Amino acid sequence: MENPTNLVALLLAALANMAVGMVWYGPLFGKTWMGLMGMTPDSMKTMPLTAKQAIFGGFITSLIMSYVLAHFAYLSGVENFWGGLQLAFWVWLGFVATTSVSSFLWEGKPFKLFVLNAVEELIALSLMVAVLLCF
Repeated sequence: MENPTNLVALLLAALANMAVGMVWYGPLFGKTWMGLMGMTPDSMKTMPLTAKQAIFGGFITSLIMSYVLAHFAYLSGVENFWGGLQLAFWVWLGFVATTSVSSFLWEGKPFKLFVLNAVEELIALSLMVAVLLCF
């Protein structure tokens, strides 16, 4: 893997993260997610952010994630797909899963929601690292 500041790689990894989220929380598990969140299509209309604002914010956070993942991969010497999957798993386990579980422990959210979100993040991180390793 080259220097982690390859803009094309960062943009594509961020877009990959967004694509996973759109498919996961759309056609695959959108209704399940809304039910676990206690939301309805009507309640979605009263959200404080418009869809465009949420997508833009999501893209910015995805871009930051891709930048940090690129640095982790570069600094840890990851050069192949297997190493990338391991990196994604350890980042997910150490940072994403552990911080996300608080919504179940302290906010009273259903455990199924934690699992739904955590699995999506693991898939997204794995795909992001795979994209980054192509450059």
